[in-house]
Amino acid sequence: MLLAVDISAVIITYNEEERLAGALGSLKGLVKEVIVVDGRSQDSTVKVARKHGARVFERDWTSYSDQKNFGNQKASCPWILSLDSDERVSPDLRAEIKALLPVDPDCDGFSIPRLVHYLGRWIRHSGWYPDRRIRLFRKDKARWEGAYIHEKLAFEGRVQKLNGPIHHFTYRSIAEHVARLNTFSDLGAKKLYAGRKKCRRYHLLFLPGARFFRTYFLKCGFLDGFAGLVIAVLNGTAIFLRYAKLRAIWKKGERIEPFPY
Repeated sequence: MLLAVDISAVIITYNEEERLAGALGSLKGLVKEVIVVDGRSQDSTVKVARKHGARVFERDWTSYSDQKNFGNQKASCPWILSLDSDERVSPDLRAEIKALLPVDPDCDGFSIPRLVHYLGRWIRHSGWYPDRRIRLFRKDKARWEGAYIHEKLAFEGRVQKLNGPIHHFTYRSIAEHVARLNTFSDLGAKKLYAGRKKCRRYHLLFLPGARFFRTYFLKCGFLDGFAGLVIAVLNGTAIFLRYAKLRAIWKKGERIEPFPY
């Protein structure tokens, strides 16, 4: 079935040779073009992207939001599907998009749930699902914003919901989860410091336990088995590390300028 609107998929990458092919494969037959913005990877990411027919733009890494905005600017289609290299368009989502877009939709964007696969199972609780994000949108209605980490889509217009999920193959092991947590807590601490935030005792003594309780009990993480326990513990650990590192930055007196993006 032909779609009434053309879609550009935009993916940003850095050293993603192992996972990129899966993301690109899930887009075949659904989008008109794939834009890959690569932050000068040291592996074969660019070769993989070009092998799958993507338009590749190599540039120095700036920030998540800036890389994505650059990709959106290079897209030639009026609609953009934003995907990460560790994500896949599920069969249900593909069918839903094809069923909805034989005519130009009466909205400006679609929110899509993400279903995470972690430690051998799909995570349907723990605060990780449905984790709805606007990922399919009109190019002229949205822009990514945010410095350091956790970029957000600044969106204007009407939103409808899709039910088919994006499959998210996030951390491949607990070790990778911990390593990413360490990196993100560094960035999170720097972001707080740039905003002149301070670390208080309750940040270290109470917030980590509160985050564990919220994840494991209020968000029913116990229903996700062992994976849910790991997620809850590491969620609490992430809070502790972020504020402990913030306190260390203040003691050291580093000068950190906010990102301009």
